[in-house]
Amino acid sequence: MALLWKLLVASAGIALAVYFYTGQDDFKPEMLKGKRAIVTGASSGIGEQMAYHLARMGSHIVITARTEEKLRKVVSKCLELGAASARYIAGSMDNMEFAERVVKEAEKVLGGLDFLILNHIGLTYFNYFDGDVGHIRKLLEINLLSYATMTVAALPMLKESGGSIIVISSVAGKMGLPLTVPYSTTKFALDGFFSSLRQEFYFQKTNVSITLCVLSYIDTDSALSIVADSIDTRPASKEECALAIIKGGALRQREVYFQYWFTKIPLLLRDWAPDFLDSMIRKDYNMEKIVKH
Repeated sequence: MALLWKLLVASAGIALAVYFYTGQDDFKPEMLKGKRAIVTGASSGIGEQMAYHLARMGSHIVITARTEEKLRKVVSKCLELGAASARYIAGSMDNMEFAERVVKEAEKVLGGLDFLILNHIGLTYFNYFDGDVGHIRKLLEINLLSYATMTVAALPMLKESGGSIIVISSVAGKMGLPLTVPYSTTKFALDGFFSSLRQEFYFQKTNVSITLCVLSYIDTDSALSIVADSIDTRPASKEECALAIIKGGALRQREVYFQYWFTKIPLLLRDWAPDFLDSMIRKDYNMEKIVKH
């Protein structure tokens, strides 16, 4: 009876969530015209697609990632698509001095900032946890500390413009998933840092919004190469995902869920029927295809 009651309450929550999710979309592309944005992890995948969407909307863009050749191509396409301006800065986010330098150089060329879009991630594995705590520490530097470093550096400009911080996270940062221990650890930490910071902004009357983006399995090259044979779930479009992120950030939403049915709905079950949710998650995994260490 207790489980049935929990499922009924969860169902009601799902119905309400769907009602609000399917409400009026007030986004207009002209909201981004002339806006100044930094996009990290923009040489491929979701970051690359966000840069293209911003370009089509007439934004000024500074992009960054590790590979200069790829960044150069993305900048060229951004200019073709109509970006007000587009520049790149190549480097690695395991270096906090570089993370801070990206913001300072963007300030020089843009004269201010409206959007700080934090999307980069460090390389990790999709497998059973191998006990390497040092790897988690290194991943935290890239996936969390560089985010914090860039946020601190960008805050004066964002306060001046009443701007927005857009943080790309994952459903793995809201609930535990198999084979993602290092990655999930860093994404949970992101949620803690930026959710707490949002609360402090309220008390300090800081007019800077924080949008946390909770993503499902997306068809980026890196994701497909790592998990395609191990998960039965169909990946979502990176182009559509990138647009949903841009819209959510422009509308100053608290959180963006994409795809909604594979992120928000499971999170409702997490609180009311966690064992049932765990069993559903496990059914999606082809564990016999996982190569053990």
